[in-house]
Amino acid sequence: MDIYLILKAVILGLVEGFTEFLPISSTGHLILVGDLLDFNDDKGKAFEVIIQFGAILAVCWEYRQKLISVVTGIASRRASQRFAVNVIIATIPAIVLALLFGKYIKSALFSPIPVATAFIVGGFIIFWAEARQKKLESDAGDGVLISRDINGVDDLNWRDALKIGLAQCAALIPGTSRSGATIIGGMLFGLPRKVATEFSFFLAIPVIAGATLYELIKLRHVLGDASWSTFGPTLGIGFAVSFVSAFVCIRWLIRYVATHDFRIFAWYRIIFGVLVLLTAWTGVVQWSH
Repeated sequence: MDIYLILKAVILGLVEGFTEFLPISSTGHLILVGDLLDFNDDKGKAFEVIIQFGAILAVCWEYRQKLISVVTGIASRRASQRFAVNVIIATIPAIVLALLFGKYIKSALFSPIPVATAFIVGGFIIFWAEARQKKLESDAGDGVLISRDINGVDDLNWRDALKIGLAQCAALIPGTSRSGATIIGGMLFGLPRKVATEFSFFLAIPVIAGATLYELIKLRHVLGDASWSTFGPTLGIGFAVSFVSAFVCIRWLIRYVATHDFRIFAWYRIIFGVLVLLTAWTGVVQWSH
């Protein structure tokens, strides 16, 4: 096996796993890292699509009891039916926009400079959302704010799901972050941080699984290439690394949001985005266009 190719697979697997569910954009990071590793051809794109599915399996494993409960109770339990409908409602807006504008977005924005710009803009949006959240919590402490009692994803209604689904549409812009759009969007719509985060995990399952299938169909000519068979073991390594790192990240994020806000991710996005723009402007890194 090609050691250098294996190293690329491990790096990209770690990047995917550790960024998929944080509000820092896995797609943006994969575009940037893939560009640095010179692994941004059709084979590299197919590789990235497949390892994303490893991250989704990590969510399925972490929340397997909830998913099993929903599947087994879909015919009889109202809570399971409501949860399934909410996920479907929240998924529809992004699917519609992706089908309408996905090709244009990929051709115009899937490159390092637009990604870096989206990193910076997204960072400032997180700062604004956190400042707003702090003010709302302060008002609530003074008895000013009265809101619905939402303690978990089962307390969401279809309106909440639709609002989160609309917020998720922003993630079609690479560098925005799907998880960031849904979590911060949910908070802006009045959802508790932990509930918005957990619903973002569940919403990732149909969205990324569907996107994976769609992209693999588009890239089927790459998968049918004779050289792909020798690439299989490397793909398996990347897939496994993505699964394990995503699982670790999910567990960590659940604990983190219980006592912290997202401003650290805003700082990271801005600093990283500025660094990419500076290296492009100075010519230190020859980013692709």
